[in-house]
Amino acid sequence: MKNFFIADTHFGHKNIINYENRPFETVEQMDKKIIDNWNNTVSKSDRIFMLGDFSFYSNNKTAEIIHSLNGVKYLILGNHDRNSPAVYRNLGFDESSRFPIIFEDFYILSHEPIYLNENMPYANIFGHVHASPLYKTVSKNSFCVSAERINYTPIDFEEIKRQIAELND
Repeated sequence: MKNFFIADTHFGHKNIINYENRPFETVEQMDKKIIDNWNNTVSKSDRIFMLGDFSFYSNNKTAEIIHSLNGVKYLILGNHDRNSPAVYRNLGFDESSRFPIIFEDFYILSHEPIYLNENMPYANIFGHVHASPLYKTVSKNSFCVSAERINYTPIDFEEIKRQIAELND
């Protein structure tokens, strides 16, 4: 079992294509590409952390997408995820949280970046900022998994750790 991360899929959000200069002509093309990338990367037994802003569709269509995706799925709610954690569990996520969680005693998983200075004993894996140049994709104690930064494909946790460690050497 591997662990993967992605944020800001924005399934069904037509305007995100223009807002973030996503390389898609239609929302259907974007949705299909993200679903295909997800399922070609994540196996059914892998764990995947979706760090917010999952879908703009109705609950029925959102549930359909969730069930089409591989993996044991965890959702950290983002600012565009309007339902309660219980609703997202009922729609098909295996677990859902309104708040950041600590993963493997060191990594804080959140939708929005959390301020950490270099002397803190944690690293933050986050989304929310999309391709904003105000944030680095990787730093000594953070990694951004917004879909635009990881080629619309879930990224393996081992790769995240490798890139952070590389900066800390």
